[in-house]
Amino acid sequence: MDAAAKKQLKITTCKVRMGIIESVYNAKSGHPGGSLSSADIVTYLYFNKMNVDPLNSQWEDRDRFVLSKGHVSPCLYSVLAHRGFFPVEELKTFRKVESRLQGHPSMRYTPGVDMSSGSLGQGISTAVGMALGAKLDGKKLRVYAVLGDGELQEGQVWEAAMFASAKGLDNLAAVIDNNNLQIDGSVAEVNSPYPIAEKFKAFGWNTVEICAHSFDEIEVAFKAAEEFKGKPTAIIAQSTKGKGVSFMENQCAWHGTAPDKEQYEQAMGELRAALETLGVKD
Repeated sequence: MDAAAKKQLKITTCKVRMGIIESVYNAKSGHPGGSLSSADIVTYLYFNKMNVDPLNSQWEDRDRFVLSKGHVSPCLYSVLAHRGFFPVEELKTFRKVESRLQGHPSMRYTPGVDMSSGSLGQGISTAVGMALGAKLDGKKLRVYAVLGDGELQEGQVWEAAMFASAKGLDNLAAVIDNNNLQIDGSVAEVNSPYPIAEKFKAFGWNTVEICAHSFDEIEVAFKAAEEFKGKPTAIIAQSTKGKGVSFMENQCAWHGTAPDKEQYEQAMGELRAALETLGVKD
C-alpha cells in the first residue's frame, strides 16, 4: 500500500474511533472496547475494498458486510456515517428513542446495514447464506463478516463454517477480531477457542493471521482471500481491545461501559492528538 493511501486510512480510522466514543458517550451505554479494536478492519473494507454505493444502499450487486458481533454497532455506524450513508452528526443519537441507530444493527432502519445482528453466532450463518445465494445467482459480489473471538464459543459458528467449506464459498471472508477479551475476562480463561487458525483449517478453510492494526497486513490478507479459490477464508486479526484510547486498551471493563464526561474528554483529546500527528486538525 502506498504511503498516501495508508495515511488517509489512518486519518479516517481515527475519525471513526472519535465517532465511536461520541456515540457511546451520548448514549451513556454501548460497547466501546470491541468497536475500537475492529475499527481498522471495518474502515479498510468500506473505504478501500468493498464495492458499495452510499447513494444506493440497496444496490443489488453490492458487496455485503455482516457484523456478526452486532453489539459493536458503534464501529459499523461510525464507518457508515463517514462513508456517507447518513450524517456523522446522527451518531450522537445512538440508542436514543426513535433513532435509526439502535444498540444492534437493523437492516430495516439503518442505511447501509446489510443484516440485522446481535445474537452471537447467527451473523456468520447469514453471511454464508448470502455467499451461497450469490454463487447460485452467478453474481461476482463478495461477502465479508466480522466475528468476535468470544463468539467462537457459539456452536452455530462451526455449523456455518462446515457448510461454507462444503459448498466451496470462496466469495466469503470471515474476520475474527482476536482481542482476547470478552465480557467475563480473557477468552482463553472463559472458554478457550485456541488455536483459532488450526480450527478453521480443520473445517476446510483457508486461513491468514495478521495484525488487525496494520493496513499493509490487512490489505495483503484481503487480497489473498480474494485470490484463493475453492475455499472460504478466515482472517484471524490479532487486535487490542479499546485500541486508540490509552485507558481503554486491554481492559475487560470497557467491553460494555460508556465513558463519563472526564473520560470522554480524555479519549477525544487523545484521538485529536493522533489526528494532529497525521497533519489534520479536527
